[in-house]
Amino acid sequence: MQRSLFETDHDAYRDTVREFLAREVEPYYEQWEADRLIDRSAWLAAGKSGIIGLSIPEEFGGSGVGDYRFRCVVSEEIARAATTSFGQSVTLQDDIAIPYIKDLGTEEQKRRWLPGMAAGELIGAIAMTEPGAGSDLQGVKSTAVLDGDHWILNGQKTFITNGIHSDLVIVVARTDPSAGSRGFSLLVVERGMEGFSRGRKLHKVGLASQDTAELVFENVRVPATNLLGAEGRGFVHLMERLPLERLSIAVNAIAAARSAFGWTSRYVFERKAFGKRIGDLQNTRFALAEMLTEIEVTESHVDRCVLALNAGELSAVDASKAKWWATELQKRVVDRCVQLHGGYGYMMEYPIGRSYVDTRIQTIYGGTTEIMKEIIGRDIAAGFTS
Repeated sequence: MQRSLFETDHDAYRDTVREFLAREVEPYYEQWEADRLIDRSAWLAAGKSGIIGLSIPEEFGGSGVGDYRFRCVVSEEIARAATTSFGQSVTLQDDIAIPYIKDLGTEEQKRRWLPGMAAGELIGAIAMTEPGAGSDLQGVKSTAVLDGDHWILNGQKTFITNGIHSDLVIVVARTDPSAGSRGFSLLVVERGMEGFSRGRKLHKVGLASQDTAELVFENVRVPATNLLGAEGRGFVHLMERLPLERLSIAVNAIAAARSAFGWTSRYVFERKAFGKRIGDLQNTRFALAEMLTEIEVTESHVDRCVLALNAGELSAVDASKAKWWATELQKRVVDRCVQLHGGYGYMMEYPIGRSYVDTRIQTIYGGTTEIMKEIIGRDIAAGFTS
């Protein structure tokens, strides 16, 4: 089936992204994975090539592109190149950190931070998760107390993507403990602020070079001018931006599944067993047929969500549907592709092996599959209330 999501401009941009990855990422990726850290030079190169900061307005140094299909192109090319750790780092910057500042920042904040983020000079992170609070954001215990023209921030965060490299961290903290969900605010903590320190660089199952860290805030004096959005509206700000985050995960998931299918299709028609190509065995053909069908059906739904996002119509429920289904599909497809590779599928020198360990987190971060189903289920139940 011919895919209709992309137009000529997207195809031209795909060539740019592919050339960038071949030049600036693929030759160094294996070493980054061994070092468990992406070199910051890759961020600067991404900025120069227009791979990051797509949605940042031109007046702030970005590309001024509001069409999310260009971000889909980046995700697909990164999946094809099997450079997922780099892709997840870029996704955090472009689909999470930048939109918060672009949408909620004051004019002064945008002029101070967005040009550096577009150039790859400033790397962003968002600090929600704590040792005792993951999917349940209302369990956040970090606090910030106003003292004159500064907030005094205390708390610990964990599982923070870009935590080691980050220059700007959007921190979720309680600013009014008695106000429940209305007592959260967002504070931007900058590299070098006294009392802000990095804990462990966490050793994950997959995504080796995508740095994930613990962050510690001990009486950090955050200027009142670093409040992002409205005081007490932090929880609302988070909820408003979760659909984009979840759609971006779904886009990455279907791109990864499509790439795994491509590698495997080529492999089974090159590899021979029992005197014939593996791909000529009926079991293999059935497996390929099932995977391709599921990928194309899911791709159609995700594409519709992308167009809905572009139109400003993507709901939290539809984003949740896309997120849980696409990531669970990714797990099934990648696992079957490893099986069809046989022993070679378990080797990290093959892209399918790297994809296998990188895939598992997809159904967990950004809201677990179970949380996504709960969001959808509540929406269904709401239609039957008297």
